[in-house]
Amino acid sequence: MNTWTKPLIVAVVISAVGAGGLRFLRSQQHPEAPPPVLVTQAVEPAPEVRAPAPAPAASPAPVESKPVAAPAPKAVAEKPAPAQPASAPAAPTPATTGPATVRGSVKFTGEPPRRALIRMDADPQCAAAHTEEPPKAENLLLNENGTLQNVFVYVKTGWEGQTFPPPRTPVILDQQGCTYQPRVLGMQARQPLLIRNSDDTLHNVHAMPTRSKEFNIGQPNKGMETTRTFTTPEVMVKFKCDVHPWMAAYIGVLEHPFFSVTGATGEFTLKNLPPGNYTLEAWHEELGTRTESVKIGPGESRDITFTFAR
Repeated sequence: MNTWTKPLIVAVVISAVGAGGLRFLRSQQHPEAPPPVLVTQAVEPAPEVRAPAPAPAASPAPVESKPVAAPAPKAVAEKPAPAQPASAPAAPTPATTGPATVRGSVKFTGEPPRRALIRMDADPQCAAAHTEEPPKAENLLLNENGTLQNVFVYVKTGWEGQTFPPPRTPVILDQQGCTYQPRVLGMQARQPLLIRNSDDTLHNVHAMPTRSKEFNIGQPNKGMETTRTFTTPEVMVKFKCDVHPWMAAYIGVLEHPFFSVTGATGEFTLKNLPPGNYTLEAWHEELGTRTESVKIGPGESRDITFTFAR
């Protein structure tokens, strides 16, 4: 062993084994000392005293090579992720969207009126169309559930500022059994009105608007058709037949498509309404008008009941 390495060995041994190492050092400096004693004292404590402290000059003991898993991403990014604007309180989404709907019924209270009989004997063709049951007046028709037929329900105000192009499909007013069918209907201004004669007798169609041009046309033959339009909104336009005085019909002419007519159930539906505040009106030829206000949001549905009394 070289002389210059001894001090280094001494330092390592002293650091590793303490007091036993000191005695070992002395044995190295005085080789003439009896070896058996030194060996016994140096080896005896080694298994118990050896400390895990690393030796400064010695290379670390080889460690068993085991694959070491790379730190899991979450160990590095354990910090809470910063809140992102996209996930910050989301804007509330309406439960429903799209057009709204108003539906309801028209009720009648009071003593039900008796329907008068219509005498059609003056025109044999008209009388022949009602052999099974005598015709009765239709100016006030009640349903079994206490509701009214032939009530024109429409949006009176609230639609202003919007444009609704008139449909190209014509509305049909027919003459069957010497009555107008239907008795009450609606259409848009500038929409075609097709007037048809389905009876084998002469009719004359006399429209009496106050805001559009009046017309009076004859239809002497079965199957004849005539098309007319109304240029200006009006509720209501009355039709009559100068040949058959009991014949009458009423047309509501509007700038928009939000209208309905009650039938055998007394119900009405106004579809595809934009959200907003509206005034609805129900019109009846004998009982006058009733109005209701409604506020409706996107995709909502509201129920409205109109009540007429006599």
